[in-house]
Amino acid sequence: MNEDLYQSLKTRVHGEVRFDRASRLMYSTDASIYEIEPIGVVIPRTHEDVFATMEIARDFKVPVLPRGGGTSLAGQTVGDAVVIDMSKHLNRVVEVNTEERWAIVEPGVVQEQLNLHLKPKGFLFGPDTSTANRATIGGMMGNNSAGSHSIVYGKTIDHVLQMDVVLASGEGRTLGEMKIEEAVARGGLEGRIADIVHANRGEIDRRFPKIMRRVSGYNLDEFVRNGKFNLVKLMVGSEGTLAAVHQAKVRIEPRPPATALCVVHFADLVESIRASDIILPFKPAAIELLDDMIINLGRNSLEISRLMGFIEGNPAAILVVEFYGENEAELRSKLDAMEAALKRGKAGYAYVRAFDQTQQTNIWKVRKAGLGLLLGMKGERKPIAFVEDCAVEPSKLPEFFVKFREVIHKYDTSAGYYGHASVGCLHIRPLINTKDARDIQVMKDMTDDITDLVIEFGGGMSGEHGDGLARSHLNRKLFGDQIYKAFQDVKAAFDPEGRMNPGKIVNAPPMTENLRYGPEYRTLSINTHYDFSREGGFATAVELCNGAGVCRKQNEGTMCPSYMVTLEDKHSTRGRANLMREILSGKLPADDFTGKELYDTLDLCLECKGCKAECPSNVDMAKLKYEFLAHYNEEHGTPLRSSMFANIHATSKVAALWPALANWTLSNSLVREALDRFVGIDARRKLPSFAPQTFESWFAKRDKSEIRHRQSEIVGKVVLFHDTFINYNYPDIGKAAAQLLEAAGYEVRLAENRKCCGRPMISKGLAEEARENADFNIRQLHRFVKDGYSIVGCEPSCILTFRDEYPDLVKTQAAADVAKASFLFEEFIVKEKQAGRWKLQFNRQETKALIHGHCHEKALIGSRYLKETIALAYPVEEIDSGCCGMAGSFGYEKEHYDISIAIGRRRLFPAVEKNPAAIVVAPGISCRQQVEHATGRRPLHPAEALLKAL
Repeated sequence: MNEDLYQSLKTRVHGEVRFDRASRLMYSTDASIYEIEPIGVVIPRTHEDVFATMEIARDFKVPVLPRGGGTSLAGQTVGDAVVIDMSKHLNRVVEVNTEERWAIVEPGVVQEQLNLHLKPKGFLFGPDTSTANRATIGGMMGNNSAGSHSIVYGKTIDHVLQMDVVLASGEGRTLGEMKIEEAVARGGLEGRIADIVHANRGEIDRRFPKIMRRVSGYNLDEFVRNGKFNLVKLMVGSEGTLAAVHQAKVRIEPRPPATALCVVHFADLVESIRASDIILPFKPAAIELLDDMIINLGRNSLEISRLMGFIEGNPAAILVVEFYGENEAELRSKLDAMEAALKRGKAGYAYVRAFDQTQQTNIWKVRKAGLGLLLGMKGERKPIAFVEDCAVEPSKLPEFFVKFREVIHKYDTSAGYYGHASVGCLHIRPLINTKDARDIQVMKDMTDDITDLVIEFGGGMSGEHGDGLARSHLNRKLFGDQIYKAFQDVKAAFDPEGRMNPGKIVNAPPMTENLRYGPEYRTLSINTHYDFSREGGFATAVELCNGAGVCRKQNEGTMCPSYMVTLEDKHSTRGRANLMREILSGKLPADDFTGKELYDTLDLCLECKGCKAECPSNVDMAKLKYEFLAHYNEEHGTPLRSSMFANIHATSKVAALWPALANWTLSNSLVREALDRFVGIDARRKLPSFAPQTFESWFAKRDKSEIRHRQSEIVGKVVLFHDTFINYNYPDIGKAAAQLLEAAGYEVRLAENRKCCGRPMISKGLAEEARENADFNIRQLHRFVKDGYSIVGCEPSCILTFRDEYPDLVKTQAAADVAKASFLFEEFIVKEKQAGRWKLQFNRQETKALIHGHCHEKALIGSRYLKETIALAYPVEEIDSGCCGMAGSFGYEKEHYDISIAIGRRRLFPAVEKNPAAIVVAPGISCRQQVEHATGRRPLHPAEALLKAL
């Protein structure tokens, strides 16, 4: 650590300054194939912090790297520099003027956040990258990003009006448009740039590709082709190599009144690319391509597969075509005309239209998941970014593509294809194993061949993802010596000492240096408690995280609840995986695998499993945390509180012998204060009380002859797995489930001789104890399964443990059989209804049901079954609430209480409070406790809600 530099920054910066090794390693990667450990990290809280950092870096003569979300694909945001992370605090929309159509923003504001801010005003920010839910506007300006609708809105450069920047010298400047004469007269920076443009005008006009999608190099062509002088045009696309932006004024656009999609299916990939020529005359807003590799990967993704109902058959490729219009009638007319033209040209075999906003959103989610799906491929060969950003004139794209594919086949590999067919920018990612020296040579040779091909077609190597470490070395070859020298002169004019994000755009290292995974990459061997063979091993499970940063989204879904509150990369799935990978790869000591740093990094992982579904690469951080905690406990011992929560079933069994005494004890203020002080169970939480009669006791004592009298025939057999809380605390839920199942004609039995499902043990790192329970339960339940029983449970975290964790703990056919036969209560109803066996009817209710799905349920099976079940009796509204924040014991733990409440307050609590007349339905015990604690409303389990309507 540079101690003097660190202390100087700590003295002047009001934000956070992090020079510890773990923090530096977390910022050593982005979404690219590269890794470079930075000098340190500064997270500015104010604009003054940016100035202070730049001035101190100047005085210490160290490089600086401004960074947004760290989602860059070419390695722009990694380097041997002081990283300035703008995303955590400098993320405000400062001002919006809809009359003049502009907004003033800080660089850390996420594109989607800006658009949500603008939506009520009827406006949007035009460029829309696939990373819209986590990419910052500052990063988009650095990359000159474009996105799916660039045929309408162009690139970011077309929408930035003014910038407030800090130069490497520490000087603050406001950059904007001026007359060329003024720039020449002003001299200084403006004068030098004017001289560079004047001296190279002819060569600029000759060597810059005449295409819209070109972001390579510095944008000197902007000063030649439109005759205007604006240093903003150089800053956009400069990848942080010229100055640090701390505020910008951007143009905003009116939202289209209506939109529609048509998904055109093709039996041949080349045919799909050629079809763009047929579609473009109809003036679409977007034409996006996905190939069969991505489609098939999507079908194997928990989250994406649920959105793919629009796919018909097995296409080799699809084009997602969007139109804007004033109303649906106009859009239908446009789609009719386009479809007729495609059919005349015999292009495509299916044409799926989407006018409904939800369906359109699902289609766009599938398209935007393309990159993450590719990066999540199993095996060492990955579709990586190095030649994936080429762009040519759209009319040349089919011929260019055919020749590009010939190059790929020449090197005996394949590729994933997706991207922006409308503007001639396809993202073609060859499969390369960077851990193999031969494949690295293939990567170099293929890059040379593709660069020659791009030059032959008059295109650009960077269509929107930038130069970074992947392509900066090509700029001399692409633009020639004279223009490359002009680029170096531009860099020197802004940054004479070369300290702004060095090695990007000019003076770059070879593309094969600084690889995250190179031939020398090795990992520790971990003897795991859980089976990681499906993932390819423990280290491979960690390496599934490619850095794309989808876990940094804030406005939808579940992943990653702690990041949504803290905006701290350390508390994202990516941050956790990064630190774990650095330990496994030997960059940090092996002992750190059971150390405090990793414990603290994983501590705010709520084990919600959101990442297992919502991360396109399906990183299962919950499972990784279970494994870590097991090793941590073996090294340090199991904390008392963890043991208490892990053995809640045994404790409840004893308490249920004297429920009144147990309830008095738990409600006693002295007891609660003692638990708070000595055990760490927050006194602000009300612990669940014990019922006077257990569910088991009720079930055994009820009148079975009356049940047989009501049932005319048995339609199926069910073993109801009653979890700890249903048995001892909330037996009414079990009663409701049993009564409904029996009323529907099912024989219902209990697994009386059963143990706790093991979920509390798993979550607290007691893997071997959980395995014992799993093995016992599997043996008990498998007898029922062999006799044709379905296993039905009311608690998602419990019954889904049978499906998700049991096969990883007990690797037997019996475990697989039990997993296959286990269903959530609401899932069972829907499946039985589809099979024609569930005939029970409900009275339609006028009261609306607000439904909140359990995290594990949403991740592993989706919320479809919950919605369809409750819709049998109620009008349904699903809250896109993400995680409730309770997460089992997490919300009871004193150090987690505040963040638990903050997570629920983001979306769940406001939705409940805004609908006082609705009933709230939540399958999860934790969710119901959290809602009741925070809002005073008592949610119902689905079984309780349906019983009311029977």
